[in-house]
Amino acid sequence: MGDSSGKTQELPRVLTLRDATMLVVSSVIGVGIFLTPGDVAKQFPSVGWFFFAWLLGGALALGGALANAELGAMFPKAGGNYVYLTAAYHPMAGFMVGWLSFFGIFAGTVATLAIGFTISLSSLVPLAPVAKIGVAIAVIWIASAVNAWATRAGAALNTSTAYLKIAALVLLVVLGPIVGRERAAPDAFVSEGSASFASFGVGLAPVLFSYLGWNASVYVAGEIESPGKNLPRSLFVGLGVCTTIYVLVTATYVGALGMRALPGMPVVGIQAGHVLFGTSGGPILAIVMMASIFGTVNANVLVGPRIAYAMATDGLFFRAAASLNAAKTPHVAVIVQGVVATILVVAFEANIESLGGVLNYTTFAIVLATIADTTALYVLRRREPERERPYRAKGYPVVPFFYIVANVAIAISMVRGKPVECLTSVAVLLAGAPIYLLFTRRRA
Repeated sequence: MGDSSGKTQELPRVLTLRDATMLVVSSVIGVGIFLTPGDVAKQFPSVGWFFFAWLLGGALALGGALANAELGAMFPKAGGNYVYLTAAYHPMAGFMVGWLSFFGIFAGTVATLAIGFTISLSSLVPLAPVAKIGVAIAVIWIASAVNAWATRAGAALNTSTAYLKIAALVLLVVLGPIVGRERAAPDAFVSEGSASFASFGVGLAPVLFSYLGWNASVYVAGEIESPGKNLPRSLFVGLGVCTTIYVLVTATYVGALGMRALPGMPVVGIQAGHVLFGTSGGPILAIVMMASIFGTVNANVLVGPRIAYAMATDGLFFRAAASLNAAKTPHVAVIVQGVVATILVVAFEANIESLGGVLNYTTFAIVLATIADTTALYVLRRREPERERPYRAKGYPVVPFFYIVANVAIAISMVRGKPVECLTSVAVLLAGAPIYLLFTRRRA
């Protein structure tokens, strides 16, 4: 259902503050905290630098959240950065970053998480490569079916899985060191080595990926009750919960395995489970991982289609993606994202044993998009100073500036370390330009 005026249709405001906050928590806490600490420790083998990297990831996410809280409260509608960049620069800029967000970030994240689910499952049940691909695709479409049916159903599933994963990780942090005290590594927090600038961006990539989702609620701003008040709260409370859990969980990992053994270790969560809870610990952590990952898949399946929906209602995407079902849910947009995520799983099948290329491809796309988002804050402050702002970003203009500088430095380091994956993200971004022109010609 397109809108001839070019304005995005209103979606029903069915999401509460709790729903929006748990959407952030569920989007952030997924596969990363279980699988990536070994990769982070490989680049940051010093215990001090290791924990600094996780705290820096949370600080960077907070810097972005401050800017997105203002932008989201200003534009309480579906679409997130597509809407902001269209208002700040030009519809083409909004479309290109929206295109990158939909195809590079959300569809890529869903594919990555689905692969992460198969890695967890294969630690319990041996799976052939073809079976792993089949499981990953099944996870994508189960979540897609729920969210295509009704937004409330997807939100209810998301909130329940978020509470479960928080409870499971709190139990890991509280009970693990007590039960596994005798099996824990001696001198666990003693480490050797340091970090170099050349590897800084590569080392932060898995950290940034683990924090991906901190801005989840801005994409569903059109469906949040009282968005001017509840949207900023959902970002800050959700991110605070996630950062606290990440620091405590990684400290539990180090206490169990030892900092010197952590660099390069695969599936750290399961390895720590073996140490902390004995022979049953690995399977228990694998089940926790799968539940957590599925919750995050569901959150991204709920959020991502709002970008395609917003572009379609403006006549800049396939018109069918703007259609709503009886529950007022953009079901076609959900299906489109499911198809794209499935294609990515198949395309990255060579990395089905690890997060590999798809993680770096997705993370670099995140860095590009968040830099663009934050520059939009400066443009709109200058161009529309009188516009109503239910929330004004704290620390402006200094904090957003340092956020942009930090992300540019990370992007440069990633390009040097992982050029193929980064160039793939850039290619997806640039592909948006001719596609935008095709849609504008069609609309005209």
